[in-house]
Amino acid sequence: MRRAAFVISLFFAFLPAFAQDAAPDSVQTETSPAVENAVPEAESVETASVEENQVAKAPVAETPVAETPAQATPVAVTVPETVPLTADSAAPAKKSSILDALFPIEPDESIAKGHFYAGATLSLIQANTEDDALNILIGDVYEAYGYTFTVEAFGGYFIRDAMALGLRAGYSRTWFDIDFSILEDLMDVKERRKYVSNGFFVQPLLKNYLKVLDSRIFYLFNETSVSVEYSYGISQTDDGEDMKKTRNRGWTIKAGLNPGICVMVLDRFAFETSVGLLGLSSSIIDVEENDETNSRFVYNIVNFTINLLALDFSLVTFF
Repeated sequence: MRRAAFVISLFFAFLPAFAQDAAPDSVQTETSPAVENAVPEAESVETASVEENQVAKAPVAETPVAETPAQATPVAVTVPETVPLTADSAAPAKKSSILDALFPIEPDESIAKGHFYAGATLSLIQANTEDDALNILIGDVYEAYGYTFTVEAFGGYFIRDAMALGLRAGYSRTWFDIDFSILEDLMDVKERRKYVSNGFFVQPLLKNYLKVLDSRIFYLFNETSVSVEYSYGISQTDDGEDMKKTRNRGWTIKAGLNPGICVMVLDRFAFETSVGLLGLSSSIIDVEENDETNSRFVYNIVNFTINLLALDFSLVTFF
């Protein structure tokens, strides 16, 4: 029994030594296959690199390739930089007429398409002599008094910007009383004459406004018109011995141009003045003397004069 216990104790005493001697062999036995496998992999990598070098050095068989047409080598061309043209930088076109140089009409402007205009004209011309006689070339005027009263109304519609079709109608009355003598030294003709007449007219017109300034205050305009007028009057002449009475009736047709200026004094309220520039008139007058003698006068007048003292003034409103 003691012998068996001694043997077991010896076995446990030498067991660690046997374990240390056996461990390296097992490690070598387990790792050797990995090392052996790693070496062939390294050799295969070296072999692959050598084969790639050989392939790179080996001549490549030429494959026939279809010839392509030669292409021109692009040449760099220097293009000068240009500034894009805009509405501001573009050179303005040359104006060929005064109409091309006019400023555009804005939609809310008084003379824009779709608006109306209306106005009235009132004029009174009155004259009389002083106490002393007025000596004229062929006689003397001892006493004279007279007036001409005219009232007109007009209106129109703007069929397009700055262009309107309109109509003007009016009434006029003339009255004068004059005491005069003609060729007193030769014929000694002395008379006193009274005259009164009334007239009505209708005048269709085409009115063009010109916006020459970039402003809503100042405009130029021109009226192209044709008027038809009817008038009748009576004249009485007394030379101290006989009294003559003359009646006249007449029709007058006028055509003309009337340029003028329009100034907006308030919002949509303007003051206009115009002058006759070109006038053509044709008149037919029937005269009846003392209810017995009848006569007819036909005459035509072409007028190219400008009378700055005979201006027409009007107040106009736009709406």
